Amino acid sequence: MSHTAFSVLLSVYSKEKETYLIDSLNSIINQTLPPNEIILVKDGPLPDKLNDIINSFQTQYPILKVISLKQNQGLGKALNEGIKHCNYSLIARMDTDDIAKPERFEKQIKFFEAHPYIDVCSAWIEEFENDTNNIVSIKKLPENHHEILKYAKYRCPINHPVVMYKKEIILKAGGYQGFPEDYRLWVKLIMNGAKFYNIQESLLYFRFSRNMIKRRGGWKYAITDIQSQIDFYKLGLFGLSTLIYNIFIRTTIRLIPNQIRHFIYQKILRK
Repeated sequence: MSHTAFSVLLSVYSKEKETYLIDSLNSIINQTLPPNEIILVKDGPLPDKLNDIINSFQTQYPILKVISLKQNQGLGKALNEGIKHCNYSLIARMDTDDIAKPERFEKQIKFFEAHPYIDVCSAWIEEFENDTNNIVSIKKLPENHHEILKYAKYRCPINHPVVMYKKEIILKAGGYQGFPEDYRLWVKLIMNGAKFYNIQESLLYFRFSRNMIKRRGGWKYAITDIQSQIDFYKLGLFGLSTLIYNIFIRTTIRLIPNQIRHFIYQKILRK
């Protein structure tokens, strides 16, 4: 079957669990529409067990290409390096602890082929604990470009682990910079005039843990959040009243007890 060629981009670091990496890579290999290449960035030195898994997959699947960084650089910088090595205009993102649904790439590629003016195409994700049969929430996002622009003024409008985008528009925007890497990238693309779309179904299982919610709390995260909102205001994403509103809401969520924040994430911010 003839189709638009595309790359898959991942980054792995030393603390990744071996079983998670295996599940992630298998979900990419066993797609109804497999990728033309898989670019896996080693973000710093890895334990022998992770290297053995990667070597085994490389032996079986020559489309897997590995880029090694001497030191851990963090996700954004690792992805920027990986993008340089992607040979195709369309790049699908994956994380090494998530699981793509079998028809994910086929559905996204078909959408790009039918809508060539779209630059970024993502979808919903199902968050699970321990096993994909244990779905704890679905992260749904608005569908059309104008809805996504409105949503972006208050929250991240794209599920990064399931996104597919055009390489040239990412490079034009300067790639991943600062924190949060993905939200900042979407804002830069919005201000550059990129066109967005979210497929209205889940195409990926996202590995969820209570520790993830815990890590999103505290003054350090709150201060970083405030700075990012100020940066978005300076870029022209929204006005002063929205800036004040966002800082108040986001700072409150970062500083409340973990149990309450977990409840908000699961019952209010998810479906």
